Amino acid sequence: MNDQQLLRYSRHILLDEIGIEGQEKLLAAHALVIGAGGLGSPVALYLASAGIGRITLVDHDTVDLTNLQRQILHTTERVGQAKAESGKQTLAAINPEVDVVALCERADEATLAALVASATVVLDCTDNFATRHAINRACVAAAVPLVSGAAIRMDGQVAVFDPRNGQTACYACLFPPDQQFEEVQCSTMGVFAPLVGIIGTVQAAEALKLVAGIGESLANRLLLLDARSMEWTSIRTARSPDCPVCAAARAGSA
Repeated sequence: MNDQQLLRYSRHILLDEIGIEGQEKLLAAHALVIGAGGLGSPVALYLASAGIGRITLVDHDTVDLTNLQRQILHTTERVGQAKAESGKQTLAAINPEVDVVALCERADEATLAALVASATVVLDCTDNFATRHAINRACVAAAVPLVSGAAIRMDGQVAVFDPRNGQTACYACLFPPDQQFEEVQCSTMGVFAPLVGIIGTVQAAEALKLVAGIGESLANRLLLLDARSMEWTSIRTARSPDCPVCAAARAGSA
């Protein structure tokens, strides 16, 4: 690190858990952030400010006026602009040293396979089960840790799925792809603006911990937040021996 970096990241370097070695790990890391909306906004902002060396921001959507109540990556002047490009502008203003790659496209299976393989950590900031399952499959196949967040109305959740550890659950263990779950959209159900900030910030914290190799991650725990009472609930999760994703992957590598 040069003198400017030592100064910029000095508050991290002062932490015994991070120090210079941990900060260098952050600077060398590549975070793949899928979704540049409510969750992706605080995720990307904190990853960039913390010094993650490369951030790939994936989102096919454009900025809408209704987004601005909670999607703090974007501004009124950027309504109609691609969210990934808008996010790149914001992150460059916060930390111009970070290499931000903006991909204005849907995260399909082929795209995910290529992107996840080059990532240090993946952050799922999407809002539909099909994409979540596709991201999970790509992370299991590439053995890359996944930090997943969700928020709707006044309820949020965060989980970490780390396929590097054969003892941890994957997303499909908790939400089997063959089961029907109600798709709820904030466009019809609403979402409390600060909720996405809280959940996204926790996602960013978990990603930074994974990259720096510090603390204990949320792997095998589902963290739930009821923002009405501001009450957190931690639920223990377990790997499913019949999971069609991670169990099949383990069988294939045996």
